[in-house]
Amino acid sequence: MFIATLIADRLPAGDLSSAADRLAAAGCSPGEQRWIDEGVAADICFDSNADAARGALEGAFAGTDVIVQPVEGRAKTLLVADMDSTMITVECIDELADYAGIKPQIAEVTERAMRGELDFAAALDARVALLKGLEESAIDRCLEERVRLMPGAEALVKTMRARGALTILVSGGFTRFADPVGARIGFDRMIANRLLIEAGALTGAVGKPIVDSGTKEATLLAAIAERGLSPHQTLAVGDGANDLAMIRKAGLGVAYHAKPIVAAAAGARVDHGDLTVLLHAQGIARSDWAVSS
Repeated sequence: MFIATLIADRLPAGDLSSAADRLAAAGCSPGEQRWIDEGVAADICFDSNADAARGALEGAFAGTDVIVQPVEGRAKTLLVADMDSTMITVECIDELADYAGIKPQIAEVTERAMRGELDFAAALDARVALLKGLEESAIDRCLEERVRLMPGAEALVKTMRARGALTILVSGGFTRFADPVGARIGFDRMIANRLLIEAGALTGAVGKPIVDSGTKEATLLAAIAERGLSPHQTLAVGDGANDLAMIRKAGLGVAYHAKPIVAAAAGARVDHGDLTVLLHAQGIARSDWAVSS
């Protein structure tokens, strides 16, 4: 059995009927429909062919996210998440570059790396090298002035933790951002790169080994082994090409407002809503969230 979950700011009941008709036409044998939160999120059960269901429903309803998955393992017990442009609204290295007066130069490289056009580690080294000499104080200024949590981040993480899930923030960014951000959101663990600093300024280098796509995948697999989980009990979410490996290995791998290469390859996409879509995808109503959003 499978579930298609539809989530929108305003979800008319008529869209559920239309979705069921689309599933029937795709040969998916739709069954029970039920509201998770009336007018916002609803489930439609169906018997078979998840790929056909995605094809029939994704993009069919304006402003609506659709998550298709098996019924088994719907409630996840492991969350592994990217940070920049996923759990927070910015790319920290781009914002740091603004304090150095070179944001356009670095942001272009960041964008290309996130689209999968450049080797991530090499691109990170090249960008950090351009920050050589930037005062360490710019990190704290950036954290205070620029870094904002993605809507729904706290609700997602704190609700999953309250229900017994392990939550891990694994970032190709930097510990000086990931540690305070992760603590504020409520993650159990934070993993990120280390900016090297001497005499109160960035050296232009990052500690090795670099946290990259392989690290993210390895973190997911290690947590699965540590907790004795099945892959279908896991959720991974990110937006860039360096998130693809973990997204592909997770039971529910989600491309969040993602680059095209990620959106095309992920098992699920969130294109419209915030991170609380991933709570509704697990069948969790607003009344059961640990914090409001």
